Amino acid sequence: MRRFFYLLAVLLLLVDISASNKKVYLARIDSEIDLGMAPFIKRVISEAEKNNAQAIIFHINTFGGRVDAATQIKDAILNSKVKTIAFIDRRAISAGALIALSCEKIYMVPGASIGASTVVDQTGEKQSEKYQSFMRSEMRSTAERNGRRADIAEGMVDERIVVSDLEDDSTKLITLTSEEALKVGIADKIVNSIEDAEKEAGFAGAEIVEVKGNFAEDLVRFVNHPIVTSILIMIGLVGLFTEIKTGGWGWPGSLAVIALLLFFGSNYILDLASAFEIVIFIIGVVLLLLEIFVIPGFGIVGVVGILLMISGLFLGLVGDFSITDPNDISNAIIQLASSFLMTAVFIYILSRFLPKTKMWNNLILQSKISSTSGYTSSLDLTSLIGAEGIALTDLRPAGTAVINGKRVDVVTDGEYIKNGTSLVVNFIQGSRVVVEEKK
Repeated sequence: MRRFFYLLAVLLLLVDISASNKKVYLARIDSEIDLGMAPFIKRVISEAEKNNAQAIIFHINTFGGRVDAATQIKDAILNSKVKTIAFIDRRAISAGALIALSCEKIYMVPGASIGASTVVDQTGEKQSEKYQSFMRSEMRSTAERNGRRADIAEGMVDERIVVSDLEDDSTKLITLTSEEALKVGIADKIVNSIEDAEKEAGFAGAEIVEVKGNFAEDLVRFVNHPIVTSILIMIGLVGLFTEIKTGGWGWPGSLAVIALLLFFGSNYILDLASAFEIVIFIIGVVLLLLEIFVIPGFGIVGVVGILLMISGLFLGLVGDFSITDPNDISNAIIQLASSFLMTAVFIYILSRFLPKTKMWNNLILQSKISSTSGYTSSLDLTSLIGAEGIALTDLRPAGTAVINGKRVDVVTDGEYIKNGTSLVVNFIQGSRVVVEEKK
């Protein structure tokens, strides 16, 4: 008899040790669902699989968000090798309902809700059938994958779906309370806490490991904020413009490269931009440079270059058109237009006020060396003021002209002048001969 009690004690000890070695991972989805959340959820699943976790609990309390972000998260959860549990604390609305349905088990607190997954715009108006059809199929296939009722999942998107055993008529979108969800088999249990959900799933006593966003994920989400992306685009365009105007390579060009790397890099991580968008943007820049410095005039090559640059930036903001919410497309248009407007304003401010600032004056030589001292940095060209000539090359804005029978390096105030055009010397600035088209 004594041996029996010893054996029982050993078995209980082994069970306790086994339970203490179990781990259940916890990830919170308690804010708007955006593309920055997808890498975080993927990392949580990867870490849980790597560390042989028994399950992952997704603490859900959200009104929804981007459809493309929700589908990425849904796919990652469905492909998880670790058991997945949705713990709905208060609500899983719209995209949040899709994520909850992708989990193997759904536990809800008393008074929580799930549903209302139709695609709407920013004013709450229902979007076109194309987007509703996509969301219906996503909800239906996800519910079927985990053995839940597809008709109710579809009814969360389309009010025309008739579900006979629900009290509401077919003119309303389906949104279920905890009790209703349990009754129709959408929820598996009503619980009061995450610990209760853990116990119901069969992992009582297991260590709960909560995973939070790291610096890299937070940085990507910050960079992907509409205001930040608009500023990055502006910095990139202003920097490129400055380098083209000044020649050589300096800090404006370096800032432009860094800004564009942050923009395309973060969007590449979030599956918004692919190599295609990056390549067409680079091709657009190359074509624009060829048009400015190599090909005479400004024609089709320059126009195509500008269109490719705009296309690369736009596609980098919207991602896959087949699953992108129309709200995100309109937001991308607004972002891009805002970036171009800020770029134009900033370039105007630079051209008007920067030459008058103390910072600018510190960058250039202010003191003059008299020609009587015997030292001059260049020929005295003041005699050319008012002289007339002919543009020998295209002025973009720099080039060569024939003035008083001699070849002279000249520059315009920024405008393009075609070769063969009659010119007049407007003023001399150091060694720069500034000309304009003869009126």
